[in-house]
Amino acid sequence: MAQEAHVTQGPLTTEAGAPVADNQNSETAGVGGPVLVQDQLLLEKLAHFNRERIPERVVHARGAGAYGTFTVTADVTKYTRAKFLSEVGKETEVFLRFSTVAGNLGAADAVRDPRGFALKFYTEEGNYDLVGNNTPVFFIKDAIKFPDFIHTQKRDPYTGSQEADNVWDFWSLSPESTHQVTWLFGDRGIPASYRHMDGFGSHTFQWNNEAGEVFWVKYHFKTDQGIKCLTQEEANKLAGEDPDSHQRDLRQAIERGEYPSWTVGVQIMPAAEAASYRFNPFDLTKVWPHADYPVIEIGKLELNRNPQNIFAEVEQSIFSPAHFVPGIGPSPDKMLQGRLFAYGDAHRYRVGINADHLPVNRPHATEARSHGRDGFLYDGRHGGAKNYEPNSFGGPFQTNRPLWQPVPVTGVTGDQEAPVHAEDNDFVQAGNLYRLMTDEEKERLINNLAGSISQVSREDIVERAINNFRQADADFGKRLEAAVQTLRG
Repeated sequence: MAQEAHVTQGPLTTEAGAPVADNQNSETAGVGGPVLVQDQLLLEKLAHFNRERIPERVVHARGAGAYGTFTVTADVTKYTRAKFLSEVGKETEVFLRFSTVAGNLGAADAVRDPRGFALKFYTEEGNYDLVGNNTPVFFIKDAIKFPDFIHTQKRDPYTGSQEADNVWDFWSLSPESTHQVTWLFGDRGIPASYRHMDGFGSHTFQWNNEAGEVFWVKYHFKTDQGIKCLTQEEANKLAGEDPDSHQRDLRQAIERGEYPSWTVGVQIMPAAEAASYRFNPFDLTKVWPHADYPVIEIGKLELNRNPQNIFAEVEQSIFSPAHFVPGIGPSPDKMLQGRLFAYGDAHRYRVGINADHLPVNRPHATEARSHGRDGFLYDGRHGGAKNYEPNSFGGPFQTNRPLWQPVPVTGVTGDQEAPVHAEDNDFVQAGNLYRLMTDEEKERLINNLAGSISQVSREDIVERAINNFRQADADFGKRLEAAVQTLRG
């Protein structure tokens, strides 16, 4: 059940603490007369009400969250020097925010859309944010295409609605999306709840140990509740009857004491193997096959406490892939590189420059010591301390030890595509995924795709979209073409 709210008993006051005599009636010029501008309580309440909302996230606006713990279950010190991973049995407080991607704040939960899986570890070396999804891959591999991609998923500037023409025009012209689209329109495209889906870091990240050795890693969170998904028909019904289905399910499960959990694992690639690996290991549209790099269990994640105020703790929570700790860092993944800037910038605009001071965002196991000062809602925490470095007044100082190891680079600057590895193309892994499916799974995938593509108004976009799946697998394309033709008459 919800915990008791911390409300001080006593007379109602204004925001400045003055007692309120009458909270039922506005002050007027005589009985029935006009309201007076001197009624500052009225103006204060209305002004505050007008400003209760902040800009919603451009993506991942619709979300739910919970607190919990991450517990280390395996020794990984030979791979990373991160302290929160330093010994078996060590626990770290976490906050996890789930979300859909394309929908607005008031959209339904049960929709065909990737799910955000954003995890904040409150470590003793600072907060570490792992901002992933419930899919191991994504639609694009370079952040410069991200605004264009999201514009196709949002409302059309003329019609004000999401348009199949825009969605499939972009996907068909971006063949690297074929793998993720195959995943999205398959059986796992609509999770039955946040508890019944896996999570992934999706990107490749760097781990480095005390000796300075570098490893590339991918994170996996396997649900201990089992995978449960909805068919399109089930989702349509649920979204109409209960738009808050996933949020309510998570909250009520925790209230019942049925704490959802995930088994956490990583794939680990020694840095020296990256250059010659058959796929580009930093391409977000590709997975590392488990036969090449098996998933190694490292921990357990459990959610066991609901937020007490959704706005303060879920809506104002911020996550940034740039929030690393010693022993963990970025990779040359071009999508990740763009997100290192974009997420922090989004939160500075949306919540404010001091968003990191809010309880849900500030470090819980250590203290933030910086020379950042002032700005909107600055709380004065630094007092009169000097605000520059170096200084001789006992201020915080640099450690001279980077969080991650440097990566060698060569060549000239320019707008360049990522390097192509031996088996890199945009269709091979989508075809592999299709061929792993049972006949029943393939049939549902074909029907889901055909139902969406058949809404496209232009034949050239339809043919281009189908051709991407044809290149992934001939049977895939043939069956999809027939299904689309049937629906289009």
